[in-house]
Amino acid sequence: MRAKKQRVAAYGVCVNDEGEILLARWLGPNGKRWILPGGGIDHGEHPYDAVIREFEEETGFDVEVLRLLGIDSELREDPDRDYHALRIMYEVRIVGGELRYEVDGTTDLAQWFPLTEVDRLDRVPALDTALGLYRDSPPQGILR
Repeated sequence: MRAKKQRVAAYGVCVNDEGEILLARWLGPNGKRWILPGGGIDHGEHPYDAVIREFEEETGFDVEVLRLLGIDSELREDPDRDYHALRIMYEVRIVGGELRYEVDGTTDLAQWFPLTEVDRLDRVPALDTALGLYRDSPPQGILR
């Protein structure tokens, strides 16, 4: 029988006035890829609070949440386990802090990219989902 694992996380889409998005470079098991700043929700923590905490940890910036964009749900069936990722996506804006990199975490770099260049980056698929939610604002908060 395969093990089952579920992970719930919160991520922030932050686009500045110049049309750039702030991304973090994830140190994943298959190499470094670009993701949204964010991450796992602690036990008892509200996703709203988690995205603010995680964003600061990974970028150095304090943010406020502008709106809930939606939820991404991904089921991955590996040979030894079923992995279910739930990603709660928010739009956020910077209200303080300074850009810095996470130390001894799951990311090692934070950087602004023009939205027009995101498709050229080595990135996780959830980034494309989040940008779809950001652009399209589906009323149900889900892309089909």
